[in-house]
Amino acid sequence: MLGVSLPGLALKNPIMPASGCFSFGKEYSQFYDLSKLGSVMVKAATLNKRLGNDTPRVAETKSGMLNAIGLQNPGVEAIITDELPFLEQFDLPVIANVAGSTIEEYEAVASHLRNSNIAAIELNISCPNVKEGGVQFGTDPNVAAEVTRRVKAAASVPVYVKLSPNVTDIVEIAQAVEAAGADGLTMINTLTGMKIDLNKRRPLLSNGVGGLSGPAIKPVAIRMIYQVYQAVNIPIIGMGGVRDAEDVLEFLLAGASAVAVGTANFENPHVCSDIIDALPFVLKEYGFDSVTDAIGKGHINA
Repeated sequence: MLGVSLPGLALKNPIMPASGCFSFGKEYSQFYDLSKLGSVMVKAATLNKRLGNDTPRVAETKSGMLNAIGLQNPGVEAIITDELPFLEQFDLPVIANVAGSTIEEYEAVASHLRNSNIAAIELNISCPNVKEGGVQFGTDPNVAAEVTRRVKAAASVPVYVKLSPNVTDIVEIAQAVEAAGADGLTMINTLTGMKIDLNKRRPLLSNGVGGLSGPAIKPVAIRMIYQVYQAVNIPIIGMGGVRDAEDVLEFLLAGASAVAVGTANFENPHVCSDIIDALPFVLKEYGFDSVTDAIGKGHINA
């Protein structure tokens, strides 16, 4: 009753850890068998090694957390050689998160990943475009479509585009990347936020702003998924503030076909496993025979 089939992804259940919140799985494998997961979205890969932003780069909020890690990673070749082989022992498809500062970097990372065992790419278009003054790729529908087209051409696996919520009209962006060949969407990425250090009288994060994640953003994620589901014909992997199986059902009803869990992993390293255990009972409680039976059923005309 938990299985879901998406482009490139045969999921035994719809639950996966979100990119950036699970590293490459080694640490969490000490807590439970990762084969229990539907999939895993590994930490972002850039062409070259990145050290990320200066500290402090994480701040707790009353309803989640802010982070400005800055895509710290060892570079795509090191990820292919040193990180991805660890996940081969587990029965689950791996989704690689691809990031970059130029379209050419996105293309290069996707090309390198042809030499790996990944099942799909999550295209992180929330990165700043250095050739266009630092504006995010994902805030302009034409630019979002262009990077999607180019990565699709360079990749050997399905491409899921990760949408930023920091836009005026997320439906317009979703439709643009669908038209450009995206196989699916993941949404939402973090909301831009800030915290002020009262003693220093300045922003707490060294970067000034960071991405807000956790329970605070869940209503925004639900609303955006609900809107996008009505406007596109490709599947959505939903994320944003998921903490339990009831949250997962809400995302499914809004239109998500699978659900990624992010910040909650830092609070409870067993959270994905716990949700998988609870989900059959929650589905039954609310009258659903399967995950697929619940997808999109929160819509008025469903």
